[in-house]
Amino acid sequence: MAPFRSRQLSAARLVLWCLLTLPFASGPGHAQQTEAPTPAEAVTVSPAPVILEPETPIAQAIQAAIATDIPDGLVLYYGERAFAPVWFDRNGLTENAHLVIAAMADANAHALNPNNYGPLEFAKRSETAQTPEEWARFELDLSLQFLRYATHLSSGRVQPNKVNKSLNLFPHRPDPKQLFENAERAVEFSAFLDSLAPHSANYARLKRRLAQYREKAANGGFTAVPEGEVLKPGMSDPRVDALRARLIEEDIPGAADHTGEVYDGALVEAVEAFQGYHGLATDGVIGKETLARLNIPIKDKLIQMELNMERRRWMRDDLGDFYVFTNLADQNLKVVRDGKTVHTARVVVGKPYHATPVFSDTLEYVEINPYWNVPYSIATKEYLPQLKRNPTALTSKNIRVFRDGGEVAPTQVAWNSYSGGNFPFRLRQDPGAGNALGRIKFMFPNPYSIYIHDTPSKSLFDRAERAFSHGCIRVSDPFTLADVLLADTTTETGHWERVRDQGDRKIVKPDVPIEVHITYLTAWMNKDGSTHFRKDIYGRDEVLLKALRTAMTQNL
Repeated sequence: MAPFRSRQLSAARLVLWCLLTLPFASGPGHAQQTEAPTPAEAVTVSPAPVILEPETPIAQAIQAAIATDIPDGLVLYYGERAFAPVWFDRNGLTENAHLVIAAMADANAHALNPNNYGPLEFAKRSETAQTPEEWARFELDLSLQFLRYATHLSSGRVQPNKVNKSLNLFPHRPDPKQLFENAERAVEFSAFLDSLAPHSANYARLKRRLAQYREKAANGGFTAVPEGEVLKPGMSDPRVDALRARLIEEDIPGAADHTGEVYDGALVEAVEAFQGYHGLATDGVIGKETLARLNIPIKDKLIQMELNMERRRWMRDDLGDFYVFTNLADQNLKVVRDGKTVHTARVVVGKPYHATPVFSDTLEYVEINPYWNVPYSIATKEYLPQLKRNPTALTSKNIRVFRDGGEVAPTQVAWNSYSGGNFPFRLRQDPGAGNALGRIKFMFPNPYSIYIHDTPSKSLFDRAERAFSHGCIRVSDPFTLADVLLADTTTETGHWERVRDQGDRKIVKPDVPIEVHITYLTAWMNKDGSTHFRKDIYGRDEVLLKALRTAMTQNL
C-alpha cells in the first residue's frame, strides 16, 4: 500500500460547504411577510456543514473519485473527515473492513444475496491495489456496498409500496451520514453490525428456522408421501411409514412416538398439528389438500421463509405496548399487551378481488349498534341492479336511501336513469341484528376505508380459509374483543353486550393508545418452536419474489 500522512485537522482549512436557512413560510390565509423581521423573529441559521481539505495523496484521490453515484450524506461524511479513508490505513485493511466484508459474505444467513455486495471482489482488490487512485476507488466502493448492505438488512431490499400499492408500509431507510457516524462511534463494531438487523424476536426465530431448513434441504429434503385414497384415522396403509418419516423431518411433535402401519394415535395427533401449522382444518384426515401440503418441496418452503424475512425487515421492531395484530394470510387476530398475547380471534378478510391492504394505524373509537354506510362500489355494483328490478328490494334489509342529506323514498326514484357514473345517492343500513357490520365495529379511520367489525354471517368463521369480505375485517366474538380493548374503560365482563342490548348507538373511545397492525405473513415461527406456513391467498409472495429477483439483476 502507498503510505500516506496522518490526517491533521486545522481550523484554517475549514471551507464552507453550504449555508442553509429556514425561511418564514406563510400560513394559510396569511400574506407573505415582506418586512424585515424583528430580532425576536430573526431567521434561524442552520449549522453550516463543513468540508475539510484533504491532506494526503490518498485523501486527495478519494476526493477526486467522488462521483454522482455517491449519496450526499456520504459525501458530507467524508468531507467532514478531510476525505480520510474509513476502511484502511498504512498497514492495510482495518479490522472494521474485514468485519464488514465478512458480514456481507454471510448475508445469506439473513436471506440476502452476498452477490449483491461483492465481498470476494473486495478481498481480492485489497491485495492488488497499489496506487492512491486504486485505493480511493476501493474505499468508496466498499462504503457504497456497506451502505447498501445496511439498508437491505435494516429496512429491506425493496420498498414495499413500490412493489405493491396495497402494501402501505414505508420503512425508515438509514441516513448515510448518520450510519457512518454511528459506525465510527461504535465501541464494538461487530455488535454494531449485528444491530443493523431487525431486533424483533420474530425475525430472530425465523432466521434460526431458515438455517435449520436449509440444513434439512442439504440432507435431502422431505420424504414424499405417495398419492392414494383419503387416509382416515384407524386405517391401515403402507404409506404410513412415509407419512411418519415426513412429519419427523419437519419436527412435528409426536410423530416419532408412532409405530406400525395403522394410522392412529400419536401419528393422527401429529397430522393434526401439521394441519394447524399450515392453516388447514385440523381433522386428522389426509385428503387432497393435506397431501398437497405434505408434498410441497422444501425449496419452496425456503423461498417462502426468505420472502417473510424481507417482510419482517419492513416492520417496526416495537409494535407498541398495546396493539391489535391481524395477519391477513393467517386470517387470525391477536391482541398483545405489555408483550403478552391477551386475546386471539378468527377473522374474515377480503376476497382476492377485494384484497385487504397492509398498513398500521391507531384505534380511535368503538361503535356499538353502528349504521352501515354502504360503500359506493357496493351501492352501484351490487345494490343498484337490484333497485332497478325492484325499488323496494332493500327495504327488508333496513337500507335507506339519502340524497343531499335528506331521506328519499326508493319508490320515488327512477333507478334506471342512474349508473355507476352518475349515482348521487347514499345508502345506509340501520343498526340491528341484520346489519352488515353486526352490532359493533372498531374504527381506525384510514384512506382505505378498512375497519374491524362484527358480522351476522357467523358460519364463515368455521372455515379454514376465510377470505370472503369486500376488504374490511370481520371478527369472531367481537364483544369479547371489546372487553379486552376497552378494559381501561370498564373491567365489568359483558358490559358492552348489555349496551348493545339497549339498542342505542354508542361511541366509546379507548382510554389508552392502541395500535392496529394489518399485516401479511405467509411463514413464521412461534415461541413454542412451531413453524407455520400459510397459503398465499393474494398472490403477494409471487409478486415479491419477482421484485426481489429484478432487484438482484439490477444490483439494487
